[in-house]
Amino acid sequence: MTASSKLILLGTAGGPWPKLNRSAPANAVVVGDDIYVVDCGNGVARQMVKAGLDLARIRNVFITHHHSDHNADYGALLLLAWQSNLSRRVEAFGPPPLAHMTEVFQDLYRYDIEIRQADEGRAPLAPLIAAHETSEGGVILQDENVTVTAALVPHPPVFPAFAFRFDCPDRAIVFSGDTAPSDSLIELARGADILVHEVMNLKAIDQTVHDTPTASRLRKHLEQSHTPMEEVGRIATAAGVKTLVLNHFVPGRPAQPDHVWYNAIKPHFGGQVIVGDDLMVL
Repeated sequence: MTASSKLILLGTAGGPWPKLNRSAPANAVVVGDDIYVVDCGNGVARQMVKAGLDLARIRNVFITHHHSDHNADYGALLLLAWQSNLSRRVEAFGPPPLAHMTEVFQDLYRYDIEIRQADEGRAPLAPLIAAHETSEGGVILQDENVTVTAALVPHPPVFPAFAFRFDCPDRAIVFSGDTAPSDSLIELARGADILVHEVMNLKAIDQTVHDTPTASRLRKHLEQSHTPMEEVGRIATAAGVKTLVLNHFVPGRPAQPDHVWYNAIKPHFGGQVIVGDDLMVL
């Protein structure tokens, strides 16, 4: 029997500051008893628990790029998984300096780690984590559940930044990561069942810019490194995906009603459009 996959949107916010309505960027692909985590924004461990996921079942972690809303809880997730009786090795994949980050977070929590090893009889944490850095596209993982392929996407000034495709036994799921409109993403997502894509509302950015001291620089970054709503629809059409899931909503405040996102996308994409929400299961 073919194993079925679950996609869980753990956090759907965009931007580094905490928000009332959405948690920070994080996703889970679940195949059988194995959990593959994509991005580790603040609060990812709690979101996993709320989704009914066992932290000890994490098999792999993937980081799309090194903005703090995507990696702030990378180390915390692994530490909390270990404290939740993680007993098998977790392989982590992402851009440099992922290996250095892995070492540094263990140094940061060394006091707690050593106390728990002595006081609770836990095995050492370090042998349970292996970090693999990548700066190029291509297949980065193959196991009995999934094949994971990375593609470089434009997200200046951050480089490298990746999109990831998960070819599961029953379907293909693609995560755009943070990106401006990208031909490499279109190729990666070609024929996929689900494309989880970031989305930006340029009109709503006006209010964000008005409320931000670094307004001119923020606007330039957003316009150069994210994808406007209408373009997301065109990208999904060009890639020939079946379902488009909107995610990583920019700006994060003021919050926009779901119909604003949906109505902007639909004229440009004939497939199913889903406005993502925290803890949504697909």
